[in-house]
Amino acid sequence: MIMSRIEAPRDEATSNLTDRLLAGLPADAVLVDPDVTASYANDMASFCPAGVPAVVVLPRTVEHVQHVMRVATELRVPVVPQGARTGLSGAANATDGCIVLSLTKMDRVLEISPVDRIAVVEPGVINATLSRAVEEHGLYYPPDPSSWEMCTIGGNIGTASGGLCCVKYGVTAEYVLGLDVVLADGRLMSTGRRTAKGVAGYDLTRLFVGSEGSLGIVVRAVLALKPKPPQQLVLAAEFASAAAACEAVCRIMAGGHVPSLLELMDRTTVKAVNELTRMGLPESTEALLLAAFDTPDPAADLAAVGELCEAAGATQVVPADDAAESELLLQARRSSLVALEAVKGTTMIDDVCVPRSRLGDMIEGVERIAEKHGLTIGVVAHAGDGNTHPTVCFDAQDSDECRRARESFDEIMGLGLELGGTITGEHGVGVLKKEWLAREIGPVGVEMQRAVKNVFDPLGILNPGKLF
Repeated sequence: MIMSRIEAPRDEATSNLTDRLLAGLPADAVLVDPDVTASYANDMASFCPAGVPAVVVLPRTVEHVQHVMRVATELRVPVVPQGARTGLSGAANATDGCIVLSLTKMDRVLEISPVDRIAVVEPGVINATLSRAVEEHGLYYPPDPSSWEMCTIGGNIGTASGGLCCVKYGVTAEYVLGLDVVLADGRLMSTGRRTAKGVAGYDLTRLFVGSEGSLGIVVRAVLALKPKPPQQLVLAAEFASAAAACEAVCRIMAGGHVPSLLELMDRTTVKAVNELTRMGLPESTEALLLAAFDTPDPAADLAAVGELCEAAGATQVVPADDAAESELLLQARRSSLVALEAVKGTTMIDDVCVPRSRLGDMIEGVERIAEKHGLTIGVVAHAGDGNTHPTVCFDAQDSDECRRARESFDEIMGLGLELGGTITGEHGVGVLKKEWLAREIGPVGVEMQRAVKNVFDPLGILNPGKLF
């Protein structure tokens, strides 16, 4: 990780803070050993500075969180909420002298209702744990970030995360019905509902989703569920150019098809996956498109999409016959980020989202940027919703290569905006992209967002330095 740390002394103020916290928390919930607290300093983002926390708190109850926020307000100490720290924007990075509030111990699934099709969970519940728990009731929680085996629901809510299934099922925000939130001054507020419908007042629930812990601490969430869909089948289509693969994506979406997954890997990514996994993907492949359907008759849907791929110029179309073969086809996509990391040892993973109609322009533009800077940049994309993940590969020990990596990363975000897109589709803003957020939403937008922040956090103690 590329970041900066300044050794913070354990002074009288820190001791006072610790004593005040311990007055309302069990001893094992308060960590002060510098070697331990340093391990909570940052998430998985590169090029994001991180400070040294004064203390790390591991609450187990809502009352614990309320106590922490009351102390923080009284002493004017910043609080940085964290989940599993799998984020890629620096949103969970500590600031010097802060309280890191790690919510991983609040990890209970409180309720699953097959009738109401909801789950009520604490923020530290792992995404995969929830998915498996609701599956036992014949239900399905769709949001599935690639880190779903590690990331927490609270973190997913904080960054408004997405995943492979977004093309059909949407992102986290569409599944958060209600929240319990501890505000900056320690008050507890409930937003939203448990009902299928509800339009009472401003939608404060949506306001907290994607706020990166800057408005309040989510301590409980009511999540919408769907009936468990049939087992999906997958098709793989090879193309002689990324442009042809993107044309196939446009034809699939324009044709009214609703795949459960529509993913694209460019030639750089395919090569990296081959080198890492020895899967034997054709070296001549310039782009690989994966489509999946979880409909009652997925084979028929795959056949229709296969015809569209061939019409767009696919050189080979391979539909899976069963779930096991489908899983084999998806292994390449799941291996892509690890494979790209192996190219140079360090990666910066962008998540620029563009209109589907400009997906081809985005991939071609990234190729030009890679050539300009002499870097390896692979692109994997949630093609069905235009969410690209250009992944810059570089040697973190090479200062010049680090500089070029950062410049290329910024140019990719600029390209996305030029194409009518957004700087982040699912990873959030954090520290990494806050300058670009200002460019995207403009000065009036920044002013209004800061005004909202000031209403909820007038002292500015909640996750300071993030977003803007």
